[in-house]
Amino acid sequence: MTLPIDAVLPDLLDALRREGQAVLQAPPGAGKTTRVPLAIMEAKLVQGRIVMLEPRRLAARAAAERMAGALGEKVGERVGYRIRGEAKVSDATRIEVVTEGVLTRRLQSDPGLDGVGAVIFDEFHERSLNADLGLALCLEVRGALREDLVILPMSATLEAGPVAGLMGGAPVITAEGRAFPVDVRHLDTPVPKGKRFEEAMAELVAQALTQTDGSILAFLPGEGEIRGVARRLSVPSDTEIRPLFGALPFAEQRAAIAPCRAGARKVVLATSIAETSLTIEGIACVVDGGKSRRARFDPASGMSRLVTERVTRAEAEQRTGRAGRLGPGICYRLWTKGQEGSLASHPPAEIEAADLAGLALDLALWGARDAADLPFLTAPPAPALAEARALLADLGALEAEGGLTEHGRAMARLPLHPRLAHMLLVAGRSAAPLAALLSERDPLKGALVDLKARLRAVRGEHVAAEVLTGPLMRIKEETKRLSKLAPKGDDLPPEEAAALAYPDRIGLRRPGEAPRWLLSGGKGAAMEAGDPLAGTRLLVATDLGGDTREARIRQAVPIAEASLRRLFAERIEEVDRTYWSVREGRVVAVTQERLWALVLSETKLDADPADVARAALDGVRTIGLPWRPRAARLRDRAELFRAEGGDLPDMSEETLMAEAEEWLLPYLTGIRTAADIRKLDTFDALQARLGWEAMKRMEDQMPPVWETPLGRLVPIQWEGDHPEIEVRVQELFGVTEHPVIGPRRRPLRVTLLSPAGRAVQTTMDLPNFWTSSYADVRKDMRARYPRHPWPEDPRLSDPTLRAKRRT
Repeated sequence: MTLPIDAVLPDLLDALRREGQAVLQAPPGAGKTTRVPLAIMEAKLVQGRIVMLEPRRLAARAAAERMAGALGEKVGERVGYRIRGEAKVSDATRIEVVTEGVLTRRLQSDPGLDGVGAVIFDEFHERSLNADLGLALCLEVRGALREDLVILPMSATLEAGPVAGLMGGAPVITAEGRAFPVDVRHLDTPVPKGKRFEEAMAELVAQALTQTDGSILAFLPGEGEIRGVARRLSVPSDTEIRPLFGALPFAEQRAAIAPCRAGARKVVLATSIAETSLTIEGIACVVDGGKSRRARFDPASGMSRLVTERVTRAEAEQRTGRAGRLGPGICYRLWTKGQEGSLASHPPAEIEAADLAGLALDLALWGARDAADLPFLTAPPAPALAEARALLADLGALEAEGGLTEHGRAMARLPLHPRLAHMLLVAGRSAAPLAALLSERDPLKGALVDLKARLRAVRGEHVAAEVLTGPLMRIKEETKRLSKLAPKGDDLPPEEAAALAYPDRIGLRRPGEAPRWLLSGGKGAAMEAGDPLAGTRLLVATDLGGDTREARIRQAVPIAEASLRRLFAERIEEVDRTYWSVREGRVVAVTQERLWALVLSETKLDADPADVARAALDGVRTIGLPWRPRAARLRDRAELFRAEGGDLPDMSEETLMAEAEEWLLPYLTGIRTAADIRKLDTFDALQARLGWEAMKRMEDQMPPVWETPLGRLVPIQWEGDHPEIEVRVQELFGVTEHPVIGPRRRPLRVTLLSPAGRAVQTTMDLPNFWTSSYADVRKDMRARYPRHPWPEDPRLSDPTLRAKRRT
């Protein structure tokens, strides 16, 4: 059968002979996965094996089987595969299909790739972390050791230009697809907000079953949604429902991609595993839920979390194309045409969002001190890489200057996350079940937090939860494999082994009723209140939901303090600490035993007064500056004087707080509690901040009081927009100019008082008051206070505070 890729194979082979490398761009269904390796082999283009990378185990097996079938052979003869824990190869094997991690480990153990003539990166557009690293390492090997090494990235949707540029201008070969037209059908209106996603998808799949012939491929984000749609879906007797996801047993995966029996149909409910390299027989219709699940790493929390996101346009087009491989097809989309414009163009490369601990270990093993030393298509984010290196240092894999330790080399040889590799090396074979369990999906459905319940299930003991057969079988198989790789070790109990793997996730319960813990890495975590472990003082959290504020503990195991002291004796520090306790509202001075962020014990400390004052300053920053009346008046007067051009330091509250260490700290001796802070008079400290000369200038030009004609000193209030005084009306008799203050002769706001001290009127123009409003005030005041003088023209009278004598 002729495939679209056949038309460009001569050009591709010529480019590889001439340049030794190329980039092949070919849409799904073009035949690149099966035809290109065979063409290179048959053309005898290279000496040695052709290694082709596939992003998933199922795709690797399927590709090897199709190529072997095309040769009329069994897998393991000229075409074989090698995946984690399984290999079907022989001395006769010329094409070896591998998963991406296999190539990385081969490169680390044999940088010259002895016996390998070509490396093909299939589905490179998926931008997996291992593919990016593998390409970077292969390019360095080709440049330094193996000029004859043929390198060929193959992509379905990725722009080939940047990849070709990374490869020094490698030729780009483009193949046309064989896709048949696909009728894309959108929803008329968005899915109602209250409707469950699984329900909406089940309805759309049921609609597709009634409106189309042939089998259906429905895309869902994960196993949970697949199970949920399967439960809600009712299909005719001639139709099978087949789930397809990465954690499914291989036999069930094969059943999903195999042809149906004659006259039957199937509905394949799949994750993104079915987007590209797999060929699923009989598919003529696609139902796209529009969601995809990705791992996102948060460097701030040091945790990865799975997030469900909308698909990108590239992913949606990939999925649509699955309906047009065999003939004209139909694609139903669970969104409206209007919602399509907001889709992102491409998904992020895994290196931009993943946990980089494994990458950091690989870089150190390769001898690259900096990621910039290698030709990455996308550079790893610096914060995530720094977080990964900090973890490796805590695990003893990196030296202080960044080089790899012998322990780190041993960790890199194990096919495990660095955390689990460290644990297995220290704890030995006894930790193999735990390492396998923590590498796999949770084998218990709806279980509580306790990790030991999972280990009991692995041992075949009864547990009060539903046991998932697939994950459990994989854990048992992986346990056998890891037991063979593990050293003898220390034979530690599971809680101590878990602490070795997760030194940053040892939790100490916070005070209070709510089950909340401070983790040794400095972050917080919480648990459901009804869980049996909710009262545990110390635990190791082995699975966390990566909430940005406080992680949710999904799996944990209790641990005794004695175990922590034995495991981390060299990491426990005795620290004298004087600090402001927000919870207690006071300065606390203690000697603490600390394991990273955790305080294992503390005793009272007779602290240095200077340290107490600094802690009290933190209390001021928490509570705020105290403002007693005379200190507030000084602040406001100084700010007004400064606004009018006076040469004074900035006395705004924002600046005072920012510079509090300079002016307030010397005045905090003896301050220990929140009550002390609230009673603190900052007047003297503010005067000292201003200095004697500045205070004198301000006293001369903007004094704190105004002298009345009778020589009485009236305090000026400074709180409002204008400084203000309060004076009895009679005390201002004879005053013909309005009182002013400051360098710019700012008028005071004058509140005129009655003889009883009640406000009569406010003015900022006293002469105008005498000639206008005074007559009405005089009439009223004479009636109320007849014993007091109320002259017709106050400008000509003497000021007084006296009343007339009784007669």
